[in-house]
Amino acid sequence: MQEVANARPLRADARQNRDRILAAARDVFVEQGAGAPLEEISRRAGTGIATLYRRFPDRLALMRAVILDSLARTQEEARLAVEEEPDAFRALTRYMHRALDIRVAAVIPVLFEEVSLSDSELRAASDAGAARIQELIDAAKREGTLRPDITFGDIGMLVVRLSRPLPGALGRELNDQLGHRHLDLLINGLRAAPDDTATIDGPALTLEDLREYRP
Repeated sequence: MQEVANARPLRADARQNRDRILAAARDVFVEQGAGAPLEEISRRAGTGIATLYRRFPDRLALMRAVILDSLARTQEEARLAVEEEPDAFRALTRYMHRALDIRVAAVIPVLFEEVSLSDSELRAASDAGAARIQELIDAAKREGTLRPDITFGDIGMLVVRLSRPLPGALGRELNDQLGHRHLDLLINGLRAAPDDTATIDGPALTLEDLREYRP
C-alpha cells in the first residue's frame, strides 16, 4: 500500500512531521534493518506512532517513501551541483559527498528485499537520477578533468561502499566523518592526470551493465 494521497498540499507542520519521519526512518533502517520497530522511528522523529501511521499506513508504504525521498534529494543535489559549481568534476565530487550525507546508497540496499525497484515509480525515479549522474560523468570526461576509464559503476559503487556504517562502536558522527575523508582520498584517484593511462584491473561496469543486476 502506498502513502495516503492528499488532494491538497500538506500544511507546513504536517510537511515537517513527514520530513522528520522520513529522515528518522532512513537512519533507523540503515542501523537496524528493514524490520526495525516503527515505534523507534516515531520516537526519533519526535512524533507519535499515530502520526506515523496517518502519513504511512504500513511498513511497506514507509519504506517506499524513504526510497523515493532519498532518490529525489540526491537528484536535486546533483542539479544544484551542476548549477553552482564551476566545472563538472567539482559538481560530481560535490554530489558524491552529498549522497553520503543523504545516505541514499546505505538505505536502498537495506530495503531491496522488501521494496523492489521494479515498481514503476521507483524505477522511473532511479533511472532519472542515474541519467543525471551519467551526464555529470560524461561532462567531466569531456572537460578532461575525469579519468577517461571511469564508469558509472565506479562512481555508484564507490558511494555505496563508503555509505555503509563501519562495524564496531565508532558512532554515527565518526562514521560520517570517515566516509567523507575516505571519499576525498579516493577522489584524487578519479582525476585525470599525466598517468591516467595506467590500467585499472577489474570490470568496468556501465549504467547498462548495472541495470542487469537490479532486482
